[in-house]
Amino acid sequence: MLITNIKLFDGTSDNLIEDSSIWVEDNLIRYAGPSKKLRDVPDNIQTIDGNGLFIMPGMVEAHAHISYSNSGPLELDKAPVEESMIKTIANARLMLGSGFTSAISFGSVHKIDVFLKEAIERGEIPGPRLLAGSKDISATGGNSDFYPDNVQIVPEGLGMIRNGPWELRTAVRQLWKNGAEIVKVMIDGEIISLQGRPGDLGFTDEEVEVIVDEAHRKQMRVACHARSSEAVKQAVRAGIDFIGHANYIDDEALDLLIKNKNKVFVGPAIAWEITFLENYKNMGFDENSREVIAYRKELEETIISYKKMQAAGIRILVGGDYGLNITPHGTYAKDLEYYVTHFGFTNAEAIHSATRLGGLAMHPDGSLGTLKEGKLADLVVIDGNPLEDIKVLQDHDRIVSVMKDGKFYKDLLNNDIPYEISDDQLSLALQPSSKSRRKNVRVVKN
Repeated sequence: MLITNIKLFDGTSDNLIEDSSIWVEDNLIRYAGPSKKLRDVPDNIQTIDGNGLFIMPGMVEAHAHISYSNSGPLELDKAPVEESMIKTIANARLMLGSGFTSAISFGSVHKIDVFLKEAIERGEIPGPRLLAGSKDISATGGNSDFYPDNVQIVPEGLGMIRNGPWELRTAVRQLWKNGAEIVKVMIDGEIISLQGRPGDLGFTDEEVEVIVDEAHRKQMRVACHARSSEAVKQAVRAGIDFIGHANYIDDEALDLLIKNKNKVFVGPAIAWEITFLENYKNMGFDENSREVIAYRKELEETIISYKKMQAAGIRILVGGDYGLNITPHGTYAKDLEYYVTHFGFTNAEAIHSATRLGGLAMHPDGSLGTLKEGKLADLVVIDGNPLEDIKVLQDHDRIVSVMKDGKFYKDLLNNDIPYEISDDQLSLALQPSSKSRRKNVRVVKN
């Protein structure tokens, strides 16, 4: 197909290219750029009028919890796997419909991510490209060890509580055997945790190094929860691939990140702190409670840390612990606004974090995240200009359609049947008023 008459943000620079075209063949981009430079297009190609809409690369949710069911943070392990799976299918559709065509798992309840990924790739359900995670690895007393011993509950829907080098190697091997691609490790804790908190390292250096060694031997990648400087330093030294949070960064941690900036990606997942401080009363906390005071301080430190990392060229990803009751699924694009308002990113820089950098994190071969010849055809069609107003990406009515792997999807945000646009109805994919035309879209059945 050839899409003409569009405004193109290809993700390779900060610039918007007016009067552009995109040529897609199968699941690859053959051309993306000014229409006047387009050459050698076959006479029989299907041409679609883009109606002057804005097209950008598909975004990457790089701290994804697709299997979380919008529950409270201490309730994540309580839903039965059957209920979690049903909700996860809806969450995957919602993520794709929100313009996020790829996702890197930062932990899954049970083994849901693995089965979800397989179903998406078989075309049975709509959803983003997914690097599948599984249950978190946590030490005794760590961030996934929710219950005191006297309660005598040992839930394994969310966390694998393991200690010592050989238990940890075995845990990684179990995850690999069951299809996980991402190993998530809880290096330190959380302010609202019952025990381990930021700075309380759950594992020794040897234990973290064993996790990373075993995962990399199995061609898996490692993500971690690391809020404190000491946790970040432990993660970088061990060779962890994705560092979540990194709220407190001292000079030594920053130097380590700079020296390893071509090996590691970092993301604040800042939506949790911001929305907690907006909703703490509804969650049963008092203004002068330890948790509220500590999260205010954590947010202040996070802003300082990420301004330093941005200036130093550290690769910062978009992804915000969405899937909790105060950070519900479908609000993922709030992250881009937070990066602009809290970290001082330009709109284009925030979009690059979600597209070009997210694409490199997802596929190190560079096949995702920009719209250029030879790249995978993942893109978002928007009725508006996020370079001027970053909040446009949060308005689901302005997400006209989404292309993943060369196929258009439309109306995924409606709570009934999701649609893929068939080849003979492609013109509908570039029509802003999707609701009024929904009845004309034919369902593609695999």
